[in-house]
Amino acid sequence: MPTFRLTQDQAALLVMDIQERLCAAMDRDALDRMLARTSAAVEGARALGLPVIITEQYPQGLGPTHSLLRLKLGSFKAVEKLEFSAAVPDVLAQLGTRKQVLVAGMETHICVFQTVRDFAERGFTPVLLADAVLSRSTEDRRVGLDLCRDAGATVATVEAALFDLLGRAGTPEFKKVSTAVR
Repeated sequence: MPTFRLTQDQAALLVMDIQERLCAAMDRDALDRMLARTSAAVEGARALGLPVIITEQYPQGLGPTHSLLRLKLGSFKAVEKLEFSAAVPDVLAQLGTRKQVLVAGMETHICVFQTVRDFAERGFTPVLLADAVLSRSTEDRRVGLDLCRDAGATVATVEAALFDLLGRAGTPEFKKVSTAVR
């Protein structure tokens, strides 16, 4: 089995369906933790020059991306989708030749799982950021993590993934990433 290693020239961050109305259905403490870790992932990805791709599932019904993330993201255009999987043409086009997809978002057992499975089937390396995914229930989240792993995802945390991408300390990027994950 090959060694797992993230590289800045191959990785991208996918932030899936963290939308206002869907967030309202989540446990508040769990949501706050997930939003903080997703914000750190966005900040770290930007510091490393990685593409950050945002999706919104049926925004007419679930609303826009959560306001906290909108503030962190600044200007962005979300990929709107009706499919549960985010492995849709607009996302694939934004990935270009990159094959490592760091996945954050909601819900772990539905959209996140189906996306991970579809990316793995297409020859990508999906990396599930376990501290940046959420479901309405802890059981669905736990099952979603298992499904993602079984479908071929490497399960990591935001901090583990960002520091793997960094590879070394003492750089300006290291300072930015260190600040982001605090």
